[in-house]
Amino acid sequence: MITIHDQPLLVAEDSDEDFAVFQRFMKRLDVQNPIYRCSNGDEVLDFLYLEGDYQGQTEIPRPSVILLDLNLPGLDGRELLKKIKQDESFRKIPIVVFTTSSNPDDVELCYQRGANGYLIKPVGTPELQKTIQSFVNFWLETNTPPSVKKL
Repeated sequence: MITIHDQPLLVAEDSDEDFAVFQRFMKRLDVQNPIYRCSNGDEVLDFLYLEGDYQGQTEIPRPSVILLDLNLPGLDGRELLKKIKQDESFRKIPIVVFTTSSNPDDVELCYQRGANGYLIKPVGTPELQKTIQSFVNFWLETNTPPSVKKL
């Protein structure tokens, strides 16, 4: 289904269960893009800056899109979004918020801080699959991301 298989996706998701469901749907959709996962905001920064557990790694590619949960432990998604979009090195990476929060204040804040999209995680499985399908159709198939370079 996906024509650009080497475009990496970074998923910032603390819930093992939510990430497993996401992976299952991505597999069903035959998405072959590399998927990296960070489970908290501090780990995302380590991943992007090649610090902490990622220090010295040379094979980590720059993500073509970041799928961001807002309710991360430590540095939460709202602050992480702000930090990434303030950094010249990373601000062009599209960030799609993928969260359970339908709070209009969260939606407004995320767009003010530079989010490129905001998806609300539906409760039911069919609705979740439809949302993930829409994400894949646009962000991994239709959208042209900034060039992917190694970090």
